[in-house]
This record gives sequence, C-alpha cells and structure tokens, in this order.
Amino acid sequence: MENLTVTGLVRLIGAGATMIYVKTGNERHTEQIVSQAAGRLRGVGAPYVWTCTGGFSRNGEVVEGITDPVASLDYAVAQEGPLLFLFKDFPWFWGDNPYLIRALKEFALCGKAKAIIVIGQDEGLPPTLREEFVVLHQGLPSMDEIRAFFAQAAARDVHLAKACRERPGLMDDLVVAAQGLDFTDLERGMRTARASGETGGDGFVRAMFETKQASIRTSGIMEYVVNDVTPGQVGGMENLKQWLARREQAFSLEGISSGENLPKGVLMMGIAGCGKSLFVKAIAATWRLPLIRLDMASVYDGTFGSPESSLRKAFRTAEAMAPCVLWIDEIESGISTQGFKAEGGAASRILGSFLTWMQEKRAPVFVAATANAIEMLPAEIIRKGRFDEIFYIGLPDAKAREEIFRIHLARRRVAPETFDVPLLAGSTKGFSGTEIEQAVLSAVFEAQAEGRSMTQQDLMAAVSRTVPLSVTMAEQIKKIEAWAFKRAVPA
Repeated sequence: MENLTVTGLVRLIGAGATMIYVKTGNERHTEQIVSQAAGRLRGVGAPYVWTCTGGFSRNGEVVEGITDPVASLDYAVAQEGPLLFLFKDFPWFWGDNPYLIRALKEFALCGKAKAIIVIGQDEGLPPTLREEFVVLHQGLPSMDEIRAFFAQAAARDVHLAKACRERPGLMDDLVVAAQGLDFTDLERGMRTARASGETGGDGFVRAMFETKQASIRTSGIMEYVVNDVTPGQVGGMENLKQWLARREQAFSLEGISSGENLPKGVLMMGIAGCGKSLFVKAIAATWRLPLIRLDMASVYDGTFGSPESSLRKAFRTAEAMAPCVLWIDEIESGISTQGFKAEGGAASRILGSFLTWMQEKRAPVFVAATANAIEMLPAEIIRKGRFDEIFYIGLPDAKAREEIFRIHLARRRVAPETFDVPLLAGSTKGFSGTEIEQAVLSAVFEAQAEGRSMTQQDLMAAVSRTVPLSVTMAEQIKKIEAWAFKRAVPA
C-alpha cells in the first residue's frame, strides 16, 4: 500500500484518478497534505471538505450544509471542475447503503475534472468499490518532516531555541527520539515538557521518549521497553558478546545507531532463564537504539483485528520508529509447525507475512528473536538469510557462573571480594542465571529478616534449597542440547 504524500497525490490526480481512499489515524495531517496537493493542481484551489455534521466547507467557511452523504455526492457532481473534494465520514455510511455505493460508482463515471478523497481509519472498502478506488496509507512523518516540525517549534518556543543553542546536537537527538510519532503526538510531547517545567535539552528528549512509550502502549500489540542493560551485566556468552563487538567494528556504532549499516537480525534459542531476553536488551542499549517488544499473543487474540492486519500494523510501527531493535520474545508461541495444525490458515498467513517482511524489509529494523523450543519453528524461519546468526544459549559454565554471582552481588551493593565466589560457582553446577539470581535474592532476604549483612553461609543455604531446572526437566534439556549441538553456534 503506497504512502500518502503531496507529490504522490498530485501525480495520481494528474494521471486521472478520480476516487482515492486514504487510511489514516490523523485527519488533520491528511487534510494538510490534501490542501497542499490542491494548491499544486492548476485551477483547483482549496478543497471542499465534507463532514456528516456540518456539510461542505472551504477554507474553513461553510459552503453548503448538506449532511446527507448521497446528496453531498450529487452536489459534487453538479459543480464545475476542476475541483477536489475531501469526505471525512463516508466509511460510517457505506456499510449497508446501496444508494451511496451507486452514487460513488456514478461519480467515478461522471466526475470529469474532479476528484474525491475519502478518509477512514480502517481498510474496510466495500468489495463492490475496490476497483473504483486507489488506496493510500497515511504514514508517520519522515525524519525530514520531524526536523522541520522542531525547527518551526524552536522559532516559536524560546525555551527550545535556548536549549538548541546550548546543546548543538539537540536537534538530531530530538529527531531520533521522535521517530514513530505522529504530529499530534509531537505536539503533545512538547506540551508535556513545558508542563513538567523540564525545558532543557534532556527534558525535551525525555518528553518525546515518554510520549512514544505511551503511544506504543495504547496500540496494545507493541511495547516500548525502557532499557539500561549493558553487555557487562550479562555473565558468560563470550561468543555472543564477540559477535556483537565485531558488528560494531564492521559497521561502526554511529552507522548502526543511524540505521545506515544495521545487520538483519539474530535468533537466540536455548534453556529458559539463561539470559536470552537480557542480551536482547544489551544489544539495543549498546547500539543506542530504541527497543520495541512484539507480543505474539496479542497478534492472535483478535483484539486489534485479524492476525494478519495486526502483524502488518506491528511491522509498520517498527519501520516508522527505525532504526530500532524489534524484540520477538518466544517466537515459537506465534510461529510454529504445531500452530499450523491448530490455527489453520491464519498461522500459515502469519508465517508468509513474516518471511516476506524479513526478506524484503528496507527499513533498518534489527530483529532479535528468542525461542525456548527452536525445534518447533518451521525450517523457513531458521534457514540462513532470515537471520544473521542463530545462537544456542545453554547453562552457564563455571567461569560464567562466577561472573553471574559477581554481577548480582554487586547489584545488591555487596562486595564480591568478601565471598568465595569460585566455591559458589562450583556448588551451582547446572544452575541457570535466573536461578543464581534468585538464590542471591533469597539469601539477601534471609539476612535482612534477621537484621544483619548477608554471609557466605546464607548463600550456600539458599543454593542447597534450590532444585534447578536442569534436574526437574533433565530429559527436555538434554533434547534441546542434542538438537542444538550441530545446528546452532554456542553463545
């Protein structure tokens, strides 16, 4: 579906298109684009705008108070062209109105030198009208449009202008922070910064990130993840850390952050609790990219439309926010060979949409997918070319367990040097990183309950009370390890 732009709209109407449908979530921005396009079309002048409450208006003044949709089309046909009409509320009426459907078809035949643009929030064109309409999508503002918005805002807002003078790179930071937001969201973010009193450079940037987080949260399908994890907070995984560092060296951190040289993606599979999700956060933080999490359960539950339309919406959101990291957690819960049998056609279409997008996407979206049971994934997902690499994250070895203990002790403001960390690592063979963290937490709580500092004995007691997953699910873990032995790169 082509995005709506001023140039594209002028080209379409100039080529003879008389009926155009625009799927948009921002009527005001769409009306601005239509008005700009009308100004470029010879002899057209300002567009006529119709609503079901006020009828026709032009340049903000009421021209004809015709609120009936069929009568409004009769009025449009009767006017001498060239003219451009923008109808805002038609989709509410054409569902079961054969008179309106027929009037639109007749306009397509009789509307010489005139064009109508219908806007709506859904892609629900009646089947009988699909051949008559050219369908466009109102995309989110481009980086150039966002930059122009902030340039205009700085001319009006003395606080923003002062912040830009004091911090030369502020405009670039604002543009990156605002990617994926509509103009109404940008204005809301500016008001939030002023209302909070944080009118310095950091305050404006923070307001944009908070607005973006709220905007993505309301979509339901996606989640903006607040992230401050670094690779230093991840114990072990030396191969994966080296892979991340080599990508930085090959593409440069500046190139990755700008989206010019972003790798395609990585798939991390392995045992639950071994740090897959943590490392996804580390990738986004290291490359200074926003992290968006896609919930596959929300894609399938139908709250936001069909699974296919929900997935398309998620991809468009990710591309609008690019460069970014798209985190698909437990990808096998939404795309699996078993899902084809249970879900039927929907699962097959989801797989097809995902594969096509991964292969054809041009926007710098790095896909970081995690899976606990990679054997459930279709072969098309894990073949080379979809992801840059597939890593297997197994249970940490003794050296990695030492690192994990030191990380969690330091996080609790306990000096690791006061503990026999090698002994702790040796006594936790078969423990995952999460199980080690919970043992440390349990020891901290026990010590706090008695009003004293944590000791080595507290940690050893907590370890002895823990039955690791490698014991309770030994057969399943051995099966995963056997599958990954020659099929994935050890992390």
